[in-house]
Amino acid sequence: MSDIHQQQYDQPSNGHIDQQADQSDEQPAFTEESFAVAPLTLRALVSSKEAGVIIGKQGKNVADMRDATGVKAGVSKPVPGVHDRVLTVTGTLEGVARAYAMAAQTLIDSPPPAAIPVTSNSTTIRLLVAHSQMGTIIGRQGSKIKQIQDDCNVRMVASKDILPGSTERIVEVHGAADAIRLAVWEIGKCLIADWQRGSTTILYNPQAKDYTSHSGSMRTRTGNPADFDNGDASSGAAAGAPTSGSSPSNGGGPEQTQNIAIPADMVGCIIGRGGTKIQDIRRVSGARISIAKQPHDESGERMFTIRGTADENERALFLLYEQLENEKVRRQMEQENVDQELEQE
Repeated sequence: MSDIHQQQYDQPSNGHIDQQADQSDEQPAFTEESFAVAPLTLRALVSSKEAGVIIGKQGKNVADMRDATGVKAGVSKPVPGVHDRVLTVTGTLEGVARAYAMAAQTLIDSPPPAAIPVTSNSTTIRLLVAHSQMGTIIGRQGSKIKQIQDDCNVRMVASKDILPGSTERIVEVHGAADAIRLAVWEIGKCLIADWQRGSTTILYNPQAKDYTSHSGSMRTRTGNPADFDNGDASSGAAAGAPTSGSSPSNGGGPEQTQNIAIPADMVGCIIGRGGTKIQDIRRVSGARISIAKQPHDESGERMFTIRGTADENERALFLLYEQLENEKVRRQMEQENVDQELEQE
């Protein structure tokens, strides 16, 4: 297959440009016009067969997509034994939405061989969304995702599971090509308006390594092609790369600083009794982690600041998110047990 679809991008930014750390935390007031030209990188998981259709013979389809929409688009290289690849589209929100509509129409017009026949005028796009931004898309009690489905005439399913070795989840969008364009537009608006929550995202890589080994081979995936192993350097990524400092860390490489906001009701489960859990995360990751004593805004969330090399910070982020997910599962099971007891009474 031609390498015409392999792309290398500059660092993209989702809805913001070179924001300084000391700037005001106030969010800009977006209009439909400003949303349309706001920069966005949006990735989707595609099967190897879907990737072949989207790329087209000698890269024609993806080249046409770039020419028609003005986006940068690429599909990660195939990996033996791995059935999924990542489609990355970078451009303005309007261009990204149109590009995904073109990809959807291509899949509708030339559906890849599938065990289950698909509806002739619809298809499914599996978008990759940061776990920390999923709440913005779902909304309170599912109000936002329902609104997008109703307004855009699509079906959407937000997965509950975080993809291995990452902090991303899948949002499936099923519908006609133009309906998918409208849905991507609305989803993109959510991501742009809430870009800060996605600034420390660890991107899913279908050939991700085993994070349980803590071998130091992991790296924070920021969208710069140099951050990817050979074989997936064609993908762009989410905004908000960690800030590199000039002082070297004992782990090798420059020290970086990352901030993540933790819901107030989850802070205790991460710290643990007597601070035991946070001490374990510091010890295993090698990163220094400090916790703000007061909430950083009206949401009540507390800011965790992580300092270390890229490898140390990624291990710390993974362990923090893992602890959050374990606590959510524990609480869900506890609630289900309470509900069952109430039903039996």
